[in-house]
Amino acid sequence: MAEEESSKLTVETWLKVGLVSSLFLSVLVIGLVSIDKTTVLSPYNNAADEYSMQQLTEMRDVVDSRGYSIANTMSTPMLVNDWNDPHRTMLIIAGPEKPFDAAEASAIHDFVTEKGGKVILAASSTNAQLVASEFGVKFFDAPVFDDQRYYEVENELGELENPDYRRLWAAASVNENISEMGDERLIPCSQANVDAAQVEDCRMPVLFHRPTAIQVLDEQTESNRDVDILAAASTSARVAKDTANIDSPLNPTLGEGMTGLIIRINYPVENVLDVKPNNDFGEISVTGSIVFVSDHSVLANHLWDADLAEESGYLQCNNPAYVDNGHNCWDTDPNGLSSSQGDTTWFGNSEYFTALMYDMMEFDNQELSTTITRSASEFFIVFDESRHVSSPLLSPFTEAMGAVVLLTSDVVLKWLIILNLFALLAIAIMVVPEKENWRHVFDLTRFRERPKKVDASQYQLRTREAFLSKVRQFNDMTRDEFMRKTPAEVMQMVRDPRLVELISSNRTYSNEELRELIPQIRRWGN
Repeated sequence: MAEEESSKLTVETWLKVGLVSSLFLSVLVIGLVSIDKTTVLSPYNNAADEYSMQQLTEMRDVVDSRGYSIANTMSTPMLVNDWNDPHRTMLIIAGPEKPFDAAEASAIHDFVTEKGGKVILAASSTNAQLVASEFGVKFFDAPVFDDQRYYEVENELGELENPDYRRLWAAASVNENISEMGDERLIPCSQANVDAAQVEDCRMPVLFHRPTAIQVLDEQTESNRDVDILAAASTSARVAKDTANIDSPLNPTLGEGMTGLIIRINYPVENVLDVKPNNDFGEISVTGSIVFVSDHSVLANHLWDADLAEESGYLQCNNPAYVDNGHNCWDTDPNGLSSSQGDTTWFGNSEYFTALMYDMMEFDNQELSTTITRSASEFFIVFDESRHVSSPLLSPFTEAMGAVVLLTSDVVLKWLIILNLFALLAIAIMVVPEKENWRHVFDLTRFRERPKKVDASQYQLRTREAFLSKVRQFNDMTRDEFMRKTPAEVMQMVRDPRLVELISSNRTYSNEELRELIPQIRRWGN
């Protein structure tokens, strides 16, 4: 008996220990992986440390000051299609440190093309490639070297640093393909243009830190969409896969206007539900829009705000360093901006991207009620925090949430889980032991137990007891009534000589004799 109790305790204990151990190890491993990593490109990290210039706090403050409703997602972008009013929601993904999976990429594609959502995806690595592939865009896995369009930088001592051909500038359009613009491409957008949302026929300077190249793949182009290259490197720019030798044949030159830095793709989306001008709830047409940016640093503090950029040593076009080093700035380059057409000062990337965000939203949609279009708070900016490394304490929670959402949102994974559960149930049923014949018990919590074997010396006694039970039941008697009967009365009920001998004599039967009696016991009374 003690061995049985020990066996029960061991099985249940091991199950509990296994569950607790797996949870503990998961939390420990995730925490250890994140312990030496710092969260960057976060709109919520306000710590004044060495990473403060790499956060998005300045961007968040500017967006908040514009009146937008601000939110964030911590688990996975797969939730985008479950948000309220997705056509009035913009998802900002800056510097994904973890690659997207196919389900997340598909969800973002549906968010833009079917729900009319807005997305800005800024990355300088192939971590964004799965999303880009959904839209027929390629991210190169190397930085762009451009000796024609780079900006000058001073160090902390005010000394000019060596030229870095990976720090690029570009004159970017908000909503027009730069290859299709005429003389208006020389016009710099003024602050009045930005405030009035009149940015169709002008461009603005944008600075990049370490951009890669992005390119639209013509063979994958979808129909019924509008693709615009808003900014590009110069014709001589190279994708520097071999940084040791810039002239290496491994470093391709993609061609005029093909070394993209900012690409915008718009999709017409119909039958979206929202409030119409008559204040009725009905179907309207909207524009789904996604912008690919080849560098996440364009949104970071050190490039977003002009004052912080000045602290970092980034120089404007009026600095003599450009003339001293013999290269053009955005106000002297033939394909840049004309200072005679307006003010070419760079006011930080915030001016360009806030204009771009406003232009992507539905503020000018005539099918929407003015109670919505005149209030920025009716439009949502969601920062995707799921692609960044979290603190060791938060990482297990965010990873767990992401896994739960992934498992419950992906149809294929849901069916796999259901099928696995059925398989586990089938296995559990097969390993459940049969109980004694007279006591059928199905108990999954005791599936490792085995029925107790009957002692061979007890076979005759058990056979006699089983037969007497049948005699009692045949005569419809209770146990007490049957116990009061004399042996003669019981033998009178049985009458069969061989069975009378079984219940009355003291002789010992062999197993073979008992096997011969069992069929006779079964036939008795029939």
